[in-house]
Amino acid sequence: MFGLVVRFTCKDEATAETFDQLIGETIEGIKAHEPGTLVYTVHKVDGEPLLRIFYELYRDRAAFDAHEEQEHTKRFLGARDDLVSGVEIDWLDLQVGKVTTP
Repeated sequence: MFGLVVRFTCKDEATAETFDQLIGETIEGIKAHEPGTLVYTVHKVDGEPLLRIFYELYRDRAAFDAHEEQEHTKRFLGARDDLVSGVEIDWLDLQVGKVTTP
């Protein structure tokens, strides 16, 4: 399994709203075209209206690489820089865990 956590800080409330719309469009592409993306969630943070946290898990590094090559991902990556003032990425190295599959 391959994963990461990304923290985006939007510039202001207007850009946060646009960012959320962009996320919605991107998620639809992920659901439709990325079987190797196991978890792709976006969270708002209580008390931090401009912060968004992404939690992403992929079957393996190849699935992540495939995600990065999708048109919906490229669109997101191209548009996000105008909307955010900061990006922090933590690459995850799974030690132990429990995974439930359907």
